[in-house]
This record gives sequence, structure tokens and C-alpha cells, in this order.
Amino acid sequence: MAKPDNKGIYNFQDWLTWEGAWELINGKAYNMSPAPTSMHQFIVGELHFSLRTFLQNQKCYVFVAPFDVYFSENEQYDTPDHVVQPDLSVICSKDQITKNGCHGAPSLIIEVLSPSTALKDFNEKFNLYQKYGVNEYWIVDPGNQTVHVYTLEDGSYQDRRLYTEGQMIQSKQFPELAIPFHQLIRLE
Repeated sequence: MAKPDNKGIYNFQDWLTWEGAWELINGKAYNMSPAPTSMHQFIVGELHFSLRTFLQNQKCYVFVAPFDVYFSENEQYDTPDHVVQPDLSVICSKDQITKNGCHGAPSLIIEVLSPSTALKDFNEKFNLYQKYGVNEYWIVDPGNQTVHVYTLEDGSYQDRRLYTEGQMIQSKQFPELAIPFHQLIRLE
């Protein structure tokens, strides 16, 4: 099978045969094309720079998509249940990092919305990241000029913060990390 259709239910073995960049969430295939917009890439670049600068003396690593993150019900990553490519992943356990990606929940995941991914990022990925224990999940929404920061507490994203123009985006996972909103979303 070169490409899945959007009607089937798939598994990791199917995912291995697909051409191009695909995510697998709850048995459903999500195509990772077309390429993101220049605004999307600018935001990802600014976030990557800020995170790398902040984390350079800590034992955490920042990865930019395409970079596979594998989630599995039984912690057997030879056949994971889900494969995603977050825009940015911060991993603070070197044991999770393999030559093929990350096995298990990164400490922080950031998704920058595109019109074609907004529903998936706010729904499927939100639920997936919450279920598998991603401590902090940021959703950057250039269209609405907002940044949503969700922090895991007692197994769910109970701490929810919304940042807009003029504010400093704060991480609860990394309390010293603060990124000026205007640095990410430059208003015209």
C-alpha cells in the first residue's frame, strides 16, 4: 500500500508502508502535506531558537518536525499504537530518544496551527497527548493570534492558559521559560 485512504482503520505495520509523511492516530491516517506556510515556519523557528537557548545547559533536547513520536498502550514500541510529528518536541529523558524518534511522552509538545490541522491539533492530538502524559502542550494559533498552554494535573489538562498580544508566554513545566508573544506572532 503506497497511501492510505481516509476510510480505513490502520496500524503501525500499515504506516511503515506508506509513502510520504503521515501520522497515525487512533487507527486513522493523517497526511502531513501540503508544506506549512511561511508564517508557520517562522513561528516554529522562533520557538525552536527560544527553547534551545533556554535548555542549552539542561538535560533536555528540542526536536523539530519531521520527527516521529511514538505512543503505545503496552509500552512496546516495536508496534506502537500512534505515530505523530509534533512541530516541536522537548524530551528530557535521553532514554526515550532513538534513531527513529521518541518513544513515549515528551515533556513539552508544541503545535503551530495551520487551517488544515486545527481540528486535529485541538481534538485528536489534545486527547492523545493528555492520555499518554505529555506534561505540557502548547497550541499556537496564528490566525486568531493566541497561544494556548495546557498543563497536565492529575492525568488531565486542568491548567489551561490563553496568551495574547502584549503578554509573556509562560511555561509551568519550565518556570523560568518566558517567551514574549510579539516575538512569535508579529502583527502587521
